[in-house]
Amino acid sequence: MSEQVLKNGNVMARSKTRTITQIAMLGAIAGILMNLEFPLPFLAPSFYQLDFSEIPVLVGSFAMGPIAGVLIELVKILVHLVTKGSMTAGVGDVANFIFGCTFAVPAGLIYRYKSVKSRKHAVIGMAVGTVLTAVVACFINAFVLLPAYGKAFGMPVEAFIEMGSAVHSSVNNLLTFAAMIIFPFNIFKYALTSLIVFLIYKRIRVVLKGD
Repeated sequence: MSEQVLKNGNVMARSKTRTITQIAMLGAIAGILMNLEFPLPFLAPSFYQLDFSEIPVLVGSFAMGPIAGVLIELVKILVHLVTKGSMTAGVGDVANFIFGCTFAVPAGLIYRYKSVKSRKHAVIGMAVGTVLTAVVACFINAFVLLPAYGKAFGMPVEAFIEMGSAVHSSVNNLLTFAAMIIFPFNIFKYALTSLIVFLIYKRIRVVLKGD
């Protein structure tokens, strides 16, 4: 009996070590991907940039659960701060952490809610996470990030609105900036991330063996 207990303990210890290693690995990859950002001038002003750092986060949330997704997101932000630093005294990084969790946690919960995980649950989870994140991003950008960026760069909020109007002529205040710039940008970003994860997840799951 004691040998069986010891054996079970060793298996649990190895599983825990593997999970921690996978979280660290996915977080490091996500942090590197966060540094490889690029603008989408047809969707938003150049200070909004697209990156694919949420791909490892979502993969981890699907494979190991939402808590693992949150931890991967945290590692991602720490790697980004160490390797590239922050231009907004950490405000943008905190917001990025919130957005990432808002995206990956609901998706992971919905996917893993049923004992038999399916592509249908994955798609529903990613769709919920995408829309929810786009809505949350509107409020945080309009009322926290844009004022913080303005303060950091010595620019009035009106300057950002002008940049937004150069992309979409209907932008004339923070509300229309959120509706015409922030919302479509984040829908595009997280929908693209979801599509990529949908296409690659099965191959990666075999390596992670999280299910």
